[in-house]
Order: sequence, then C-alpha cells, then structure tokens
Amino acid sequence: MKCIDEVPAGELYGKRVIVRADFNVPLDNSGKASDIFRLRKGWATIEFLAKAGAKVIVLSHIGRDPEESLAPVAEALKQLGKVVYVPDLLGVMAQTAVRAMTGGEVLLLENLRRDPRETENGEDFAKELAAYGELYVDDAFAAAHRAHASIVGIPKFLPHYYGLLMRDEVRALSAARTPQAPSFAILGGAKFETKAPLVRSLLATYDHFFITGALANDVYKAKGFPVGISVVSKELPSAEVLADPKFLAPIDVTVEQSDKQARVKKPEAVSGDEKIVDIGPDTVALIAPYIEQANFILWNGPTGLYEDGYTHYTQAIAELIEHAVARGAKAVIGGGDTIASIEESGIDESKLGFLSTGGGAMLEFLLQGTLPGLDALN
Repeated sequence: MKCIDEVPAGELYGKRVIVRADFNVPLDNSGKASDIFRLRKGWATIEFLAKAGAKVIVLSHIGRDPEESLAPVAEALKQLGKVVYVPDLLGVMAQTAVRAMTGGEVLLLENLRRDPRETENGEDFAKELAAYGELYVDDAFAAAHRAHASIVGIPKFLPHYYGLLMRDEVRALSAARTPQAPSFAILGGAKFETKAPLVRSLLATYDHFFITGALANDVYKAKGFPVGISVVSKELPSAEVLADPKFLAPIDVTVEQSDKQARVKKPEAVSGDEKIVDIGPDTVALIAPYIEQANFILWNGPTGLYEDGYTHYTQAIAELIEHAVARGAKAVIGGGDTIASIEESGIDESKLGFLSTGGGAMLEFLLQGTLPGLDALN
C-alpha cells in the first residue's frame, strides 16, 4: 500500500482529500483538550497535503457519547495551523463548506459518531462520506482496530493511501514483532483475560517480559499473595506463564491505605484494606539491567494508577529508556496513560524512541500483525 507522500505533489493540487484522523483526545473539566499528543502526531499528514495545495477534509470521532463535539479539538488545532471547523457532518452546512473550499484549506467536520451508521459500518454512510473526496487517506492508527464505516467503508469507494502517521506506526510496530536481541517487553494495564494471548506471544518473542500495572495484581493472586482491595482480573496467569524463566513481575509494591497514605511493601505483606497502586523502587532496580542491556524495548501501560497521580515509577522507567535510546537501543512506547505520564515528566519525547498513538490498536497489531483498517487499505 502506498503512503500519500509517494503521490507527486502536482497530482494532489486542488484535489479534495479525505483524511481520517484520530483526534479522540481527553478533555478537562472545562471542556478543553487536555492532551494534544495525538493532534501533534496527526498534523503532519494534514500539513503535507495542505502545503501540496489539496483541499483537506478531516474526519474524526471523539469520546464515547455520540453527542460529544469536536469543537474543543478545533480550538486546540489552532496551536498547529489554520483549520475551519464546521459543526455538521452530512447536512447542508457541511456540504456547502466542502464545495467552497480552495486549495490548501483544512476543514474539520463534526464527530463521526453523531451518526450511528459509523459504528455499525453502514455502507450507505461510508458512501455519503466518500462523496466529499477524490482521495482517501487513513491516518487514524489508534482507531484502525475498529471496523467502522469511516475506517473500512470509505476505501471501497475512493483511491486510498496510508497517512504519514499510519505508515510510521506500522513500520515501528512491525519491528516490535521481530525485535533485535537482547529484547525487553513491559506490559501494564488491566484485564488479564483480554491480554493473555499477547502475554504468551511476548514471552515467545522477547528475551525477557515484565508485567506491571493491575496485571501484576493477577500474578500475586495466582501465587496466593493477598491483594487487599486491589483490582483483579477474572482470569489469572497460568502456572506455565508464572514459571517461564523469561517472566518478571514486581518484587515490591506501593499500597494506598484507607487514609489515602501510601507506603512501599513486599507483595506478600499487603493488608486486607490496602489497594496496590504502583510498583516500588526495588522493582525499578530489578528491571534496570534488562533495559540497560536491551537493543529493543517495547512498553505499553504505566506501572501505577495514573489517574490517581501514581506516576513516579513510570517516569523512572522512562528515564532508564531514555538512557538506553541514547546509547543506540530502539524503543516503541504506547498507551495513553503511559504517554501522558512521560509528558508530565518533562523528558524530551524525541529521546524515547517511537511513541505510538495506539492503545488497543497497538496491542492488537502486536498480536495479529494487522488491523481491520489496514486490511481495508491493503
């Protein structure tokens, strides 16, 4: 599949190009975009097309509520470039705006999920959207695991291409499926039952594999350790996984007590009223040599409850990876909370290897090697 930058600029001039971006960013209490990481990563394709003189029509979704609006996204995009936002999708307002476009303009239409046919993968909806453009560019890697109309439907009706971000994501994550030895993988998050196949795959692919986040609670539970009121999955790691010599788990934990005070202790010492909220310093010391020696590092998921402010050890791991990349190691890092923790640390993102916009899409690609959105383009 071709990337859009392989198309001569002369063939893009004046063309109406639909760009499916993933601008599904978190909003703060005031309704403003609180993290523009995905916007920055996705802007490169839009800017490339606009500079080539194309008429760029951007489609995206936001949030879980279909009534949510992309207005805050349009406001945040002003930090990156000029965008005209139309709070409409298929109505007269949107159609008029598309017809009025001139070369180099960027038009952002309203939340795709305002129409239920988006998530239902309605072919008629995809066809109506496709009528806006002459070319289609999919740059929404973080949504490419969804078989939605704007992802898998529009390519049926228009010549289609990878966006710059989509191309870079596929290259980086393809490399992560065949890492250069010695390799080290870190997986956090929750719900072991959904991640069990990936855990087995990473154990088979990587020289060492470290499990953290709420997934580590499942390890303690499987070993018969107390976990207090911590989050535990429906499925626990098998004895085969726990016994794998490549498998590593935290050796100390940060717990939060009923009075909201935090302290570090051994996993076997967790009390019934305590909640495990992060790893501890001994665990960072445990995995440091693996990171220092690795030629390839894969990381998805913070070590602690990011939403409750437990980011210290996640940031400590980021610092270790920064040093590894400086000496020549390759790193691929993903997961929204992981990236947010890194951004808060002040570490220069360019010194950490490749930062993926994908959460679920990243994990599914690592397991399957493809995604519905990629199959539609290929």
